[in-house]
Amino acid sequence: MKKVIVTLGIVLVSQFGFSQSTAKTETPALTTSAAPAAPVDEAFKQQVIKVIEKSGTGGQIAGAKKQVLAMIPEDKQAAFLVELDAILPKIYDASAKIYMEEYTKEDIKAMLAFYESPTGKKMAEKTEIIMSKSQEAMASVQGDVQALVAKYMQ
Repeated sequence: MKKVIVTLGIVLVSQFGFSQSTAKTETPALTTSAAPAAPVDEAFKQQVIKVIEKSGTGGQIAGAKKQVLAMIPEDKQAAFLVELDAILPKIYDASAKIYMEEYTKEDIKAMLAFYESPTGKKMAEKTEIIMSKSQEAMASVQGDVQALVAKYMQ
């Protein structure tokens, strides 16, 4: 069960790795004072959430849900899904905040254009399949990686 929960977390976080890697050129200054939070540009946030949804995160979440759901007794699955679905907006909001810090409005517009293209749509559609096959492939080398880590930890 622990592995599946960790897998769910990794899947949700790894979505950022599959997105385009164009970061803003300006770097926000670090401050030590607790400045009031800047107002959120809701229109920009909605565009970001659209990118997150179109990028295949839904497929990743669906794949992770299936894995976790298989470990939960059948009589508890419906209740679990209700509670998990209640958490998803928090995941999208947290992800949107990160995207808004790392990407410009122009970056998000370009990403949306890509994900609305035939290739972008295909990429999003294939995300769940690729995630599943990647996990299978990684499982085959997991022992090798563990042995390598153990070798260098000594």
